[in-house]
Amino acid sequence: MTDADLRIDALTGTRVVVTPWRQRRPNLPDGCPFCPGGLEAPEPYEVRHFPNRWPALPDGRHEVILHSPDHNSSFPALGGDRSAQVVELWSARTAALGSREDVNYVFVFENRGRLIGSTIDHPHSQVMAFGMIPPIPESELSAAACDLCRDPGQDLIVTRCAGWQAVVPWAPSWPYEMLISPRRHVADLPAAGPDLRAGLGVMLVEALTRMEALLGRDTPYMLWLHQRPTGPGDWPAAHLHLHLAPVLRAPGVTRHLAAAEFGAGVFFDPVDPQQAAAQLRTPPRDGTMQHQPRQR
Repeated sequence: MTDADLRIDALTGTRVVVTPWRQRRPNLPDGCPFCPGGLEAPEPYEVRHFPNRWPALPDGRHEVILHSPDHNSSFPALGGDRSAQVVELWSARTAALGSREDVNYVFVFENRGRLIGSTIDHPHSQVMAFGMIPPIPESELSAAACDLCRDPGQDLIVTRCAGWQAVVPWAPSWPYEMLISPRRHVADLPAAGPDLRAGLGVMLVEALTRMEALLGRDTPYMLWLHQRPTGPGDWPAAHLHLHLAPVLRAPGVTRHLAAAEFGAGVFFDPVDPQQAAAQLRTPPRDGTMQHQPRQR
């Protein structure tokens, strides 16, 4: 595949990359290829990266990140220190892929759970290195000043810790969506430095623990990271941040996107953002809100 395979819908301007070879990827492989000794992890490891066998982008620009050798793990189960190892690998791959001349934007994301389409349960994320700036980050970056440096208001704040804050956006696309960002202006993961990256490991545990306390253990979710483009340019609105979007609107109830969202481009959120923040902010009564690995 080359950059010429990027198509633009003439009606909507939507960008589409046609990847017919991905249709052949196994839906539910026999045995876990990400467990130690498996196809993609033949040797013992703590965290690991490798090229995606079924890439959405060519030339080694789509990678898989393994978070743990434990098939049943998660960020809350890993705890802050081991989650920080994953963040360090995200940063290292951002720097390595971002140094390539054919890369202008490094996009890190995790799809967690069968409900969101993840075909392998083993904890992992992915990294895509785009030749162009994808449209949603490009829209965020087009602002003249940084919106994330403004005070979001106490009623939208979920938690603050380790140099980071998690807030419910004023206009969330997903019920119980959280926007996670450093409290000082930092453009990307490499620029954050080791202490702030370690803080992100703590915050991921905190935010996901709160999400699971409200919506249930192993709630399926999407997580994606926005940061500064890797090419030249001045980007005053580039403030490193993550979007955490559970795909439930209540415990056990899926939040579906349908014709209005896809056809009209307007999202309808059934949960008031301030109410969502208050629910996520309230610790569970059983005292399970701890930064400690969980036993599975």
